[in-house]
Amino acid sequence: MKKLQILLVDDDIKNSLLLKRFIEAEGYEVVYANNGKVGLELYREIRPNLILLDINMPELDGFELARLIRQNDKRVIIFFLTDRTDKVDRLHGFSLKGNDYIPKPFYPEELIAKINERFESLIVNQDVEYQIGDTLFRPNLSYLTYNGETHSLSVRQTEILQLLAENLGQPVERDLILERIWGDASYSNSLALNVQITYLRRLLLDPRLTIVSIKKKGYVLRVD
Repeated sequence: MKKLQILLVDDDIKNSLLLKRFIEAEGYEVVYANNGKVGLELYREIRPNLILLDINMPELDGFELARLIRQNDKRVIIFFLTDRTDKVDRLHGFSLKGNDYIPKPFYPEELIAKINERFESLIVNQDVEYQIGDTLFRPNLSYLTYNGETHSLSVRQTEILQLLAENLGQPVERDLILERIWGDASYSNSLALNVQITYLRRLLLDPRLTIVSIKKKGYVLRVD
């Protein structure tokens, strides 16, 4: 079986090579780039399963690299690894469809746990599909099909909708969504969840489907 590939893009060469060896010890294949421009070239060459991405880099910063990648690739997993922890930066990272935003310094064991969890989720979702009303939802392909038309979802939207679909007709607490998908229930992540729910409502074209907000509780996906 082919090893899962991770692209690490960070201009801190010394610490990156240590992190690379740590991740490889877990059985993953890691390719390293020391700036954003090289990272983009390697991404196009190897098409990795996951990208670990610093933000402040020469040639091409992490935000711009993520933007370029997301133009054509909604499925690759992107983790930002950065010392830029302001709310504005975190929200910008998630607006670029980043899957996680991990502040430096961090424990390598914490990063490995997040990587393992993300890949385990991908494997579990490979053959899952949901028929919700007249809409077919395929999490592994990140798309919805309704009335013969298929629409793509971002990775984050896919994760939220799957959690709601697994609990169809039942309330799902906001904090549960935030902890499961973002890793914590911080204010900035809560704002990002509001944005993603708005996008999902626009993408659910089936008039029978609604995502209902429950005040101070969470959300419920309903079929009328």
